[in-house]
Amino acid sequence: MKIISVGTPPQGDLRDWPIAAERYNPQGFVIFEDVFVPNDRVFLDGETQMAGAFAHSLGLWLRASSLAQACENVDALVGLAQLMAEANGLDKVPHVREKITDMAMHATLVRATYEASLATGQVQPNGAVLPNELYANAGKYLMAEQRALMMRHLLDIAGGSALTVPSNADFDNPEIGDLLRKYMAGKDGIDGMLRSKLFHAVRDATVSAFGGYENISLLQGGGGLHAQRVVTRSRYDFDKARRLARKLARLDEQ
Repeated sequence: MKIISVGTPPQGDLRDWPIAAERYNPQGFVIFEDVFVPNDRVFLDGETQMAGAFAHSLGLWLRASSLAQACENVDALVGLAQLMAEANGLDKVPHVREKITDMAMHATLVRATYEASLATGQVQPNGAVLPNELYANAGKYLMAEQRALMMRHLLDIAGGSALTVPSNADFDNPEIGDLLRKYMAGKDGIDGMLRSKLFHAVRDATVSAFGGYENISLLQGGGGLHAQRVVTRSRYDFDKARRLARKLARLDEQ
């Protein structure tokens, strides 16, 4: 067996990369070539009828864990957007407020579906609790499908300085440090270094090697978007929906 490391190593100065500099996500491309697996480590041995259930269970847990991971992540993105808007003096601008409201609505619905998947989970005969598949899959889809829009809102609020912000080493340079603090400052006495830190955090959370890794991970964890649509449709109670519709339309009345 060979494992090729394909993870994203820690990146740069902690002051410039507040997230990526200390977070490492190990990933491996694993090659099984003429590998002996002891019998006590074999999960399935010819039980082809269980293959679907095995894969399905893995998908459920991966989607539920991605949804759990996203809850705090999307709240942090909302916080970054709000802090960035305040630092840029834009927090009272209507279209900026609307973008942050979109992000807050998204974060609230992501957490609501995650908590619903746990609150309505099923206890299995072995004592394990499985998250509710309908809510876990619908929530995972909602989170992943809207993620690019949340990134766009955050970057739009931050502006181009998220890309062109000088490094902290530049601020330390005695020849230009004071000038950077002066011209990076915002309105109403907003400190230039504070704005710089926010720009670095926004860039790190969205377009750094770590930010890119996290975006792909949250999108593809447990399978792509179509997989969640398939499971959501298969678990949705269409019979109940039909009964309610028939009652609403009085189809069964004489």
